Amino acid sequence: MGSSFAIGQMGLRYAPPLFLAGLRFTLAGALLAGFARKRRPLARWSDRGRVVTIGLLQTAGVMGTIFVSLKTIPAGESAILTFANPLIVVVGGSVLLRYRYRARQWAGVVVGFTGLAVAVGGGFVLRPGVPLALSSAIFWAAATLLMKRWQGFADLWVLTAYQMLTGGLVLLALGAVFEVPDFRWNAASAAILAWLVVMASIVQFGAWFYVLHRNDPARVSAYLFLAPVFGVLSGWLLLDQPVGWHVAAGALGIAAGIWLVNQAPSAAGATDPVR
Repeated sequence: MGSSFAIGQMGLRYAPPLFLAGLRFTLAGALLAGFARKRRPLARWSDRGRVVTIGLLQTAGVMGTIFVSLKTIPAGESAILTFANPLIVVVGGSVLLRYRYRARQWAGVVVGFTGLAVAVGGGFVLRPGVPLALSSAIFWAAATLLMKRWQGFADLWVLTAYQMLTGGLVLLALGAVFEVPDFRWNAASAAILAWLVVMASIVQFGAWFYVLHRNDPARVSAYLFLAPVFGVLSGWLLLDQPVGWHVAAGALGIAAGIWLVNQAPSAAGATDPVR
């Protein structure tokens, strides 16, 4: 997940953002759908509607708002707002899914988010991209909570394939309306697209849904605080972007936040969510 920031930024040399994101997820969804068609099919229209909903939120909503936000705010600023997702998940989980979180876990979310802000540089100025990036966190949290509420309604790989395909097609349509669709093909751009499709989409989303299905969403989401740190490190390795002391300091805060969130049963005594 962290590598997709630097690799995606490299890909913007060859295609506009919405079109690149749409191409990435349409290809990933189509490839995985070929494998998933032999799995348990979606028998009910309500289940198909759930897959479409997840695709609109998790892929089109999150990725679309992130890429558009990057037109007016720095990548680090967008990452801070996007990865406020765990805080929103904890709040949403306590209200909507009736999970009860302990004080140390709320503290862990705050500590982790503070560490994240330090790791990517801290502080930001209100600009048009800020509400867009914050919207990406809200979209992501909503998809996470719905996935937990609806868990088990679809085969993992069927869900992963068709939610990506849905979101990818929506992003392609948005790119056709708001951009000039274009992709400059060469060896470098093909390698970038291949990484975004396979590792940053199929593997990433498959792993995310797999772990989310088997664990409390707040605990899983706490680990998302690590993604921007790896994004910064990927930028240093691939794009020669500087890495300062704040990355190490922020990483300590992130590790402390994850440890606090995972200390106690976060849903102890909670009523099982309605599926």
